[in-house]
Order: sequence, then C-alpha cells, then structure tokens
Amino acid sequence: MNLMQLKESWAVFKDNHPKFPLFLKAALKSSLKEGSVVEIHITPPEGKTLTTNLKLKASDLELFEQWKDSLK
Repeated sequence: MNLMQLKESWAVFKDNHPKFPLFLKAALKSSLKEGSVVEIHITPPEGKTLTTNLKLKASDLELFEQWKDSLK
C-alpha cells in the first residue's frame, strides 16, 4: 500500500473512530515508554474475547514515531 492510500485509509478510520486517534496521541505523548505493556482485547459480536499483550521495546517506539510522522 503506498503512502497516499495509507493516508486516505487513516482519514476514513479517524472519521469512523474520532476518539481513538486522540487516545493514541495522548499515549504517544506521555504513556508509551520502553517497558510499557500494551494490552489489546477484541470482542466480536459472538462475545468470545481475545486478549494479547506485549512489552514495548525501543525499536517499537521508533516504529510508532515513524508512523506518527508519516501520517501527519
């Protein structure tokens, strides 16, 4: 997917979920540090929740910064 398509998809996502980008911005600004644990829950309509977590490494934070910079 090229950068223009990614930007367009991100714009649609932000329109569909306006609070989520604000959450990401706040997390990137202050909460995400090396060693932080990110936990994700997915609950489909059927109700069986899937959960995973990961401990952030320095390289993960670098990737997030690259994404943030490319989606401005």
